[in-house]
Amino acid sequence: MIQRIQSLWLFLASVTIFALFLFPYLQYADIGGMGKALKVTGAYHGQAAQAIRDEFFILQAAATVLLGICPLYIIFKYRNRKVQARLVLLAVVLVLLFGVWLYFAAGAALNEANQVLSAQNIGVGFFLLPISIIFLLMAMGGIRKDEKLVKSADRLR
Repeated sequence: MIQRIQSLWLFLASVTIFALFLFPYLQYADIGGMGKALKVTGAYHGQAAQAIRDEFFILQAAATVLLGICPLYIIFKYRNRKVQARLVLLAVVLVLLFGVWLYFAAGAALNEANQVLSAQNIGVGFFLLPISIIFLLMAMGGIRKDEKLVKSADRLR
């Protein structure tokens, strides 16, 4: 049944991951003082109140799309809760690995600008990944509750 609470958590996890396309995960000023930002779609610099893309990150964009589709796919595996639970754990691991990838990409960009990663450089995108992990873990809790409910109903029969 798609109307279970874990479907809502999985949908919110997917929306949170897709929000990475809107928000940068790193903002900094380069050596010349020009403001730059890194999103999953590429590296941008600001000019005349507009963001102009310098580079396109096709692998990060593709990985973000795949990560965003993963929770939506898990919603439709509702008939097999054990597979659904394993897929949620796999999604959590993939989001963690994606976060590590973004961390190293941010570190490489800041090394070029002779800066270090600090609280003032972190963009909203870095906070979206832990939020999506929280939603995925909440979905896991809902799946476990459903499994317990089915087992208790089987004992009554």
